[in-house]
Amino acid sequence: MSILFGIWSFFATYVLQKAPYMVGFLTLLGYCLMGKKWYDTLAGTLKAIIGMLILNAGSGGLVSTFRPILTGLKDRFNLTACVIDPYYGQNAVTAGVEEVFGKGFSQAMTLLLIAFIVNILLVRFNRITKCRTLFTTGHVQVQQAATAYWLIMFALPQLLNNNVAMMVVMAVILGAYWAVGSNLTVKPMQELSEGAGFAIAHQQMFGIRLSYFLADKIFGTNGGKRKKEINKVGEIELPGFFSIFNENMVCTAILMTVFFGIIMAIIGKPYFVEAGATKETENFVFYCFNTSLNFAVYLAILQLGVRTFVTELTASFQGIADKLLPSSIPGVDCAVCFGFGDANAVTFGFLAGLTGQILAIILLIVMHSPTIIICGFVPVFFDNATMGLVANEKGGLKACLAIPFVAGLVEVFGAAFIAGWVGMANYGGYLGMFDWDTVWPLFTVVMRYLGYAGVAIVVVVLLAIPQIEYRMDPEGYFLITEDYDAYLEHLEAKKAKA
Repeated sequence: MSILFGIWSFFATYVLQKAPYMVGFLTLLGYCLMGKKWYDTLAGTLKAIIGMLILNAGSGGLVSTFRPILTGLKDRFNLTACVIDPYYGQNAVTAGVEEVFGKGFSQAMTLLLIAFIVNILLVRFNRITKCRTLFTTGHVQVQQAATAYWLIMFALPQLLNNNVAMMVVMAVILGAYWAVGSNLTVKPMQELSEGAGFAIAHQQMFGIRLSYFLADKIFGTNGGKRKKEINKVGEIELPGFFSIFNENMVCTAILMTVFFGIIMAIIGKPYFVEAGATKETENFVFYCFNTSLNFAVYLAILQLGVRTFVTELTASFQGIADKLLPSSIPGVDCAVCFGFGDANAVTFGFLAGLTGQILAIILLIVMHSPTIIICGFVPVFFDNATMGLVANEKGGLKACLAIPFVAGLVEVFGAAFIAGWVGMANYGGYLGMFDWDTVWPLFTVVMRYLGYAGVAIVVVVLLAIPQIEYRMDPEGYFLITEDYDAYLEHLEAKKAKA
């Protein structure tokens, strides 16, 4: 028994919670189920792992380069505030959960494992549940399990004396959120990637579907019901000098140099010297320029990682879908979608979201809010770049700018409300990404004031969402994950009938 426990402990620690090796394990399992030759299986598994490691290198580089700049704004203006960032949020739970609730952080990891089993079961019985996506991003699951652990204990203090009931309630809610949320991104991602065979399993899944819906309804063709010219970011022909913005790397480099150059100039060279980011003898203008260019570098690395592993994962996942989880596709990191669509929409969405967040923070300060928010790089980039990319596909440039801008406002105001109310702001951080500033605060309010009836309402509403989506297109619902070309033919046939 101790040997089995050791194997499970190793798997949970080094595979389940580490996205590259979780993706590698799924690729290995899929190719084995397909009966691939051992050397093809080995090569595909390694490519999947290496591709995810490359993607992580790009994501990590973006975060490590730009997080100190945003932290510098906090220090420069002497703001004592809550940072909205998944890692700050996880640290806040680690630091405060025992003091506030008398519970250890290790139980949050138990929650992760049970919730993942709930996700698997919902997908395994997808002909009943209509859930088609398996949440595979382990690092995101750790962050969400930590925050959900705090929010649900705050909402349902009566569970604190019953560990078994607490874990069951939490796991059902979190597992259903993983299955339902990632399932909502199937249609936007299949359309964006032209049937690449993945969904998004991250922190803004409801936000992605909302962006997809609003971009089409407000800025787009409303499902083809009206004739409208949509000017996407990459389709706009810019005259003269401005035509250089049609090149992704050039556009990113220039915009980031201007935007972050101004921010770094406001913070000032002494701060960066004291923080060890640069030296007194180094030219500060050159440091700002080089730092801004790194954004384009890490974005290119990230896109290389996507191209390296997506093909292997989606091909091998067919084996899992055929044998274990029929009609399903993997839910992956939101950065994966940056390899599709218009790359410049990533930059425009990010900058629009950042503008919204900064405006919201200024308003919090002006209104003397008891909780002041500092924007973290992970929410401001990965949330708004992803939603901007999706919005651009359905509604063009206007949607790409407007939707992330409003999302930036919502991210700050929502985080200020929930982090201050539940007490996480006292420990310096909150997860702060779109779903956790909108959907999860709503869950918390419902459960806090309605108790177990609130739990039932949350679970029923979550599980009803895929049922409603299925009834909107029963014939195409599973076809979009099983055979995308046949799904497109199905859509054409529907249009012809209409």
